[in-house]
Amino acid sequence: MAGRLIGKRIFVTGAAQGIGLAIAQGFAREGAALFLVDMDGELLAQEAEALREAGATLGHARADISDAAAIQAAFEQAHAEIGRINALVNNAGINVFSRPLEMDDAAWQRCFDVNLKGAWNCCKAALPGMIEQGGGVILNIASTHSFTIIPHTFPYPLAKHALLGMTRALGLEYAPQQVRVNALAPGYVLTQKNIDYWNSFDDPEAARAQTMRLHPGGRIATPEEIAMAAVFMVSDECPFMNATCLTVDGGLSVQQHPA
Repeated sequence: MAGRLIGKRIFVTGAAQGIGLAIAQGFAREGAALFLVDMDGELLAQEAEALREAGATLGHARADISDAAAIQAAFEQAHAEIGRINALVNNAGINVFSRPLEMDDAAWQRCFDVNLKGAWNCCKAALPGMIEQGGGVILNIASTHSFTIIPHTFPYPLAKHALLGMTRALGLEYAPQQVRVNALAPGYVLTQKNIDYWNSFDDPEAARAQTMRLHPGGRIATPEEIAMAAVFMVSDECPFMNATCLTVDGGLSVQQHPA
């Protein structure tokens, strides 16, 4: 069923690679107009050109989501290039993993500046236009870290827990203005970050196999599978879904421990 996102003008952060790029590609296939941002301006430009060559309507800009002024400028550029934004996907984020007492203040600040404040900067820029238009959709890419804890990953889960709280708060706050705010929580996904993690071990294949064994189905998600869920959540197919979180982790977070 093509064209599920026709009429959507979607701002996607962290769109140069991984889940963000897969989401942008999925949205483009369904007819959305896109405005993409990422810190890696060179890679973003390459991927944006590939999407245009495939027929997508889009604009793009290098931007750090932790910089509120830069995000406001990017939204103004988006308005000029594709029209007033009526959907936002807060995908950009960074991994900050540490043992609590070994983490320095700069790492703490950067984690929250990107993973929480950055998402709020985008929401703050998007909401006035959505309210003026009579509605819109915000999708925050959270994580199973939003409701589970893996030791030694501090303070990343704290930021993701807070992102889920912000999702719920904004969803309730702006429901009367017909703005839906939801979260999507992936588990492990086959991205370059995870490949780099496995490659950091002496035996990368063994590390990869260990990750797979954590999952009931013996595998992890592809970025495209997360994108399929994002298409549904941004589309008009779930008009009464608000202030909630959809978990896409193959059952990982449900089981107490691997069989």
